[in-house]
Amino acid sequence: MENVVLSLMAHPDDAEILCGGTLVQLARLGWKVHIATATAGDCGSSTLGPEEIAAVRRREGREAASLIGAEYRCLERLDFRVLYDEETLRLAIGLLRDVRPRILLTHSPSDYMVDHEQTALIARAAAFAAPAPNAPSSSASPPLEAIPHLYYADPIEGKDPLGEPVLPTLLVDTTEVLDAKLEVLARHASQREWLRRHHGIDEYLEQARRWGRERGRLAGVEQAEGFRQHRGHAYPQDDILAFTLKERAILHLTPPRAPPSPRGARGAHRR
Repeated sequence: MENVVLSLMAHPDDAEILCGGTLVQLARLGWKVHIATATAGDCGSSTLGPEEIAAVRRREGREAASLIGAEYRCLERLDFRVLYDEETLRLAIGLLRDVRPRILLTHSPSDYMVDHEQTALIARAAAFAAPAPNAPSSSASPPLEAIPHLYYADPIEGKDPLGEPVLPTLLVDTTEVLDAKLEVLARHASQREWLRRHHGIDEYLEQARRWGRERGRLAGVEQAEGFRQHRGHAYPQDDILAFTLKERAILHLTPPRAPPSPRGARGAHRR
């Protein structure tokens, strides 16, 4: 199986903020990287109309991805209207079957924005369904051989909608790739202006640097990104991200290990 990682997030620039350093490191290890978003960011401007800003943000997404040799794709849903519904799931399953990831990175299931939470749910469902031959798909590509390893990135500011902390179980040291991460993030120039106007923030890159520092403190390093692995029934139990990035991986709150699955059990999950 080819080493492929897919980040499926809600909006252009989400992947670069939440897991950009991890993607850079996987790319440098020879992994094929794909970055996908549920929307093209059609509401991400106070001056441009939906179609205009979506075109800008698609271009920025492609340019940012190209810096690490990645490909960018969009499910073409709409901002504030990302829903776990039949059509979106069909598109997500098609995406997974086309890309065929071993690792799937997505949003925290509990985050400040419903678009993020719905995207996490869609990614989780698509990961489970993509190996099932009868699952609806927008692609003619065959079903996956197995469910990919699913990881949830930190929620924004590391807290749930009620302000309670959400702690990672795995931290990835991104100190050495910080400059590369910020270079990729800087390609999303339209977002600096949008955040300045809408959120009152004029420190787009510094915000990412500061949050990386916060997670770095948990890991005892300068910069880090946090993740939790989905280990429910039928999902892979081994921590492939920690194994692949073993020189940069720091386990934080390690959950109890489930007993190993019977030989050949993967892919034969209950439906």
